[in-house]
Amino acid sequence: MSDATYLSSAQNPRIKHILHLRDRRDRDKHQQFLIEGYRELSRANKTGYQIDQLFVCPEFFLGSNEQALMDSITQKGGKLFTCSKSVFEKISYRDRPDGLLAIAPQMHLHLSDLANKLKSNSNPFLIIAEGIEKPGNLGTILRSADAVGVDALIVCDRRTDIHNPNVVRASVGTLFTVPVIEADSQEALSWLRERKINILAATPSAKEEYTQVDLTGPLALAVGTEQYGLSPIWMEHANLQVRIPMRGEADSLNVATATTVLLYEALRQRSV
Repeated sequence: MSDATYLSSAQNPRIKHILHLRDRRDRDKHQQFLIEGYRELSRANKTGYQIDQLFVCPEFFLGSNEQALMDSITQKGGKLFTCSKSVFEKISYRDRPDGLLAIAPQMHLHLSDLANKLKSNSNPFLIIAEGIEKPGNLGTILRSADAVGVDALIVCDRRTDIHNPNVVRASVGTLFTVPVIEADSQEALSWLRERKINILAATPSAKEEYTQVDLTGPLALAVGTEQYGLSPIWMEHANLQVRIPMRGEADSLNVATATTVLLYEALRQRSV
């Protein structure tokens, strides 16, 4: 790390810029966001995601693999900065930092990008996330999507910033392994119908349980806001409606939990 610039003052402009990027307005203004953590940065780097600036503090490192990751990022053009312990504690978004934080450019994908990706895929497996408000839920949905091999997550009518540090953290870096597409609901609905992709929606009023319908064909699992669920536009056009059995007092599951349940049933059927 002899070539790294050493930062020891919280008043350094680069440190101030990192703190500003915690705010969505500044992220959007600069079209940048923060990636913190070894696993998150490893996944971003492995997928070829561009890392512009890497800030490290060896005193917080948890193992011996950090140097290889740092070398890989800097070899691809990322600039390296070493921080004092007190400065890194200030810029870290975590209670227990592991000494790695980066600035990267935002990437915005659209349905045209997804169309190119799916050209040779006759049986797409997608998630529609409409109006998800909590970054932690969006990140958890991404983590489950990666686990079951979803082709893409389409974020419709977004209410949370997909580049929020809590999305990055909750996704454990799968924000970089699952393509995230941004679209409005009407545009996404038309796109799915043109491609004859079935839309699956969960609702307590559905007659069939989620294990009783065929999920093996082209599929888009639609999930909605934490409080109100899917909007009428998605419920009306969902050609598959299912319910998740509830045996207790609660009448619904957390949106990320419900999504995971449905994803694994789809995976089970599609793996037979």
